Amino acid sequence: MSTMESLIGLVNRIQRACTALGDYGGGDNAFSSLWDALPSVAVVGGQSSGKSSVLESVVGRDFLPRGSGIVTRRPLVLQLHKTDAGQPEYAEFAHLPRKRFTDFALVRKEIQDETDRITGKSKQISPVPIHLSIYSPNVVNLTLIDLPGLTKVAVEGQPESIVEDIENMVRTYVGKPNCIILAISPANQDIATSDAIKLAREVDPSGERTFGVLTKLDLMDKGTNALDVLEGRAYRLQHPWVGIVNRSQADINKNTDMIVARRKEREYFATSPDYGHLSSKMGSEYLAKLLSKHLESVIRAKIPSITSLINKGIEELESEMDHLGRPIAVDAGAQLYTILELCRAFDKIFKEHLDGGRPGGDRIYGVFDNQLPAALKKLPFDRHLSIQNVRKIVSEADGYQPHLIAPEQGYRRLIEGSLNYFRGPAEASVDAVHFVLKELVRKSIGECQELKRFPSLQTAIAAASNESLEKFRDGSKKTVTRLVDMEASYLTVDYFRKLPQEVEKGGNQAAGAGGAAAADRHAEGHFRRIGSNVSSYVNMVSDTLRNTIPKAVVHCQVKEAKHSLLNRFYVQIGKKEGKALGELLDEDPALMERRQQCAKRLELYKKARDEIDSVSWAR
Repeated sequence: MSTMESLIGLVNRIQRACTALGDYGGGDNAFSSLWDALPSVAVVGGQSSGKSSVLESVVGRDFLPRGSGIVTRRPLVLQLHKTDAGQPEYAEFAHLPRKRFTDFALVRKEIQDETDRITGKSKQISPVPIHLSIYSPNVVNLTLIDLPGLTKVAVEGQPESIVEDIENMVRTYVGKPNCIILAISPANQDIATSDAIKLAREVDPSGERTFGVLTKLDLMDKGTNALDVLEGRAYRLQHPWVGIVNRSQADINKNTDMIVARRKEREYFATSPDYGHLSSKMGSEYLAKLLSKHLESVIRAKIPSITSLINKGIEELESEMDHLGRPIAVDAGAQLYTILELCRAFDKIFKEHLDGGRPGGDRIYGVFDNQLPAALKKLPFDRHLSIQNVRKIVSEADGYQPHLIAPEQGYRRLIEGSLNYFRGPAEASVDAVHFVLKELVRKSIGECQELKRFPSLQTAIAAASNESLEKFRDGSKKTVTRLVDMEASYLTVDYFRKLPQEVEKGGNQAAGAGGAAAADRHAEGHFRRIGSNVSSYVNMVSDTLRNTIPKAVVHCQVKEAKHSLLNRFYVQIGKKEGKALGELLDEDPALMERRQQCAKRLELYKKARDEIDSVSWAR
C-alpha cells in the first residue's frame, strides 16, 4: 500500500471509528473537533445536476436512490475503502454495524428506509447523517458527503422554508475549512446560474477548496461544447475542471454495469473532437484519483494539527477516566478495600468541612456565638421574677408558717424554676449542631467525586453517618441537660453569703393607716430584692452555661463525628460477604456507559496517534 493510501485510509478509519462512537462533528469538545479536523469531500449541486451519478461513477456501483424532485433528504457520509484485488465488495451502515450488504440494490433500499425512519415518507429533510462504508478493490480511499440538492422553490408537500433549510444544511458542511467542495454543475445549463458554484464562491472565495465538475456533456446541443468552462475561461478555479459523462436513462433502466459505463465514458472522451485533447484529465476515474491525490496532500499538511488535537483528546480522556474511576475488581477482598478507600475519601472531605479546609464548619460556631446567646436572652425571666410571681412562689414555699429572716425555700424554688428554662436553649443548640452535621454529611457525599459512581454506597454511607449522628445527638442532649440539672442540684452558697443582709426598718412604726402603708412598701421592697438576687444568680449561671454548653456539644457531637462517624459502618462492612459488597459497588448504569464510551474513545485516539506516527515515519 502506498503512503497516500495509508494516509487516506488512516483518516477513513479514524472517521469510521468516530462514527461508531457517535462523534459526527459540530460539537465544542475534542471528540467532535477531531471529526471536523479530518478532511473530507462534500458533493454539492442543484437538484437533477447529476450528483448521484457522479458518486456512483466514482464508486463503480449503482446504489443510490433515484427519482424526480428531492431524492437525497439526509446527508450521506460515504467512506470508500480500497481493498486488495480479488476481495469481495460489500457495504456497511453505521446504524447496522454487524451487517454486511453484498447486494447493492439492498443498500439503496436501506438508504431509503433509513431516510424514511427520520423524515417519514414525505419530502421533508433532516440534518442527521447516514454513514455508509463501501469496501472494494475498485475504489480509491476517499470520504465523500452527498448532500441534498439545492433548490429554488418549494414543491407540494414541502415547507416554504425548504430552500433556506437545504442551503443552511449544506453550508454547515462546506463552510468548514477542512472540507473540500465538489461543485457539480450540468453542462447543458449556463455556468453563471450554477447553484453549486454560487455557494462555493461564497464559502471559498479563493477557490482553494473547490473542485468544479461538469456533468451531462453528452446532452449539450449539437454544435456547442463546454471548453470555455473546462479550460477555465468562463470561470477559473485553482483546481482544474473535470468533465463527466453519466449513464443515460436507458443505461440505468437496463442496469448497465458501472464498469461498462466507465469504459463507455473513456471512449466518449477519447473519440470526442471537442474534448479529445483533454481526455486524460476527464472522466469519473480521473476525478476519483484527482480528489484522492489532493486529499492526500491536504492530510499531509494537516498531520501536525491532527496530532496535536489527538494528543489533546487523549489528555482530556485520561483525565475523565481518572475522574470516572477505573473498573471495580470482582474478588471480595479488593471490593472491601475499595469500599474502605471510598469511605476514607468521604471522611477526609467531612473533616475538611469541620476544620475549615472547606466551608460549612463555621456554621457550628455560629450556633454558639449567635443562636445560643440570643436564645438565652429571650428566656422569660422578667415574668418569672416579677414581684407578683416572687410573692406567690415565696408564700407557697412558706406554707402556713411565714419565713422569719430569709425565705430559703422560696429562693430555691425561684432558682430551680428559672434554671429549668435553660433546658430549651441547651437542647436547641444540640439540635442545631446536629442539623449542621447532617448537612455536612450530605455535602461531603456530593463533593466526593470517587463516590459518584456508586449510588448504593452513597446511600449506605449517608444512612450510617446519620445513624451515628443521631446517637451523638442523644448523648449530647443528656450531657447538656445534666449540666443544667447540676446547676439546680447544688447552688453556690458563697454567692448568697456575700449578698448584703436585709436591715429591718419597720420596728416602731406608728399604728393606723400610715403604718399599714409603710408595711406594704417594706414587703414590696423585700420581694423585689429577692427577685433581684435570684436574677443576679441566674445571670451568673447563664454565663457559665453559655461557656459549658458549647464545650459539651463539641465534645459529644463534633469531636465524635470527626473521629468515629463511620466506626459502626466499618464493623458492619467487615461482616459482609462478596455479594453484599458487590451490591454496594453497584454503579450508576449511565456512569458505566459513560466510562465504556470514554475507554473506547481513548483506545481510538491512542491507536490513531500510533498509526499517524507510523505513517509519518514511513514518509
